[in-house]
Amino acid sequence: MYKTLFIDFDDTLYDTRGNAELSLKETFDHFHFDRYFPNFEAFSVSYWKTNVELWDAYAKGDIERDYLMVERFRRPIADGIDENGSHLSPTKEFCLQVSDVFLDFCANKPGLVDGARELMTYLREKGYRLYMCSNGFHEVQYRKLRSCGLSDAFDGIILSEDAGANKPSLDYFNYAFRVSGASPSETLMIGDNYVTDIKGAQSAGLHVMFFNRHPLTFSTPDFVDYEIHSLKEAMNIL
Repeated sequence: MYKTLFIDFDDTLYDTRGNAELSLKETFDHFHFDRYFPNFEAFSVSYWKTNVELWDAYAKGDIERDYLMVERFRRPIADGIDENGSHLSPTKEFCLQVSDVFLDFCANKPGLVDGARELMTYLREKGYRLYMCSNGFHEVQYRKLRSCGLSDAFDGIILSEDAGANKPSLDYFNYAFRVSGASPSETLMIGDNYVTDIKGAQSAGLHVMFFNRHPLTFSTPDFVDYEIHSLKEAMNIL
């Protein structure tokens, strides 16, 4: 039925959250942020709250990449307390320095979601055309692909920076159709983000497979063609 699969990368195949948490701790230690925070957990909670908010805004096109890169560290760092008992006031330049170090740590992490490598091997053997569809940043995504060993797993890499639009925008998916030569009726989108991956793909006329990694806390509000809770389940369907 399906000839082409559009597959999200971050937190669908690549364990972005797990790898990023390890990298965040390395960044915390690298910059000796323990001088300003009671513990790493305090910094981590602030970072993740900020990061989720900013990526949601970025996906909607409300903010630019450069703003995200600065703000996702400026806000949590500003929660720190200096030796005088005042909140920190990090400069844009320092925040970009922290971001560069963090992304460098992230890009070298190999961790995959359980079953990702097996799934990609299975899909290749089944003869599907495989395209990675991601809102991630160009230079970081290609390094992550090399680090986790999936550089050769796809027929093509479709990134929002190249498309000039982010998922869930119709412009992004139209670009993906042009690059891949796929038709919506013969394409399935697989992803873990209900808004950017699933609703976006549905709006573009694709069938969808929602990888609901947190079924105890998130119930799918609308119809999806398939819902899975592990990547192994995808192999039983496709």
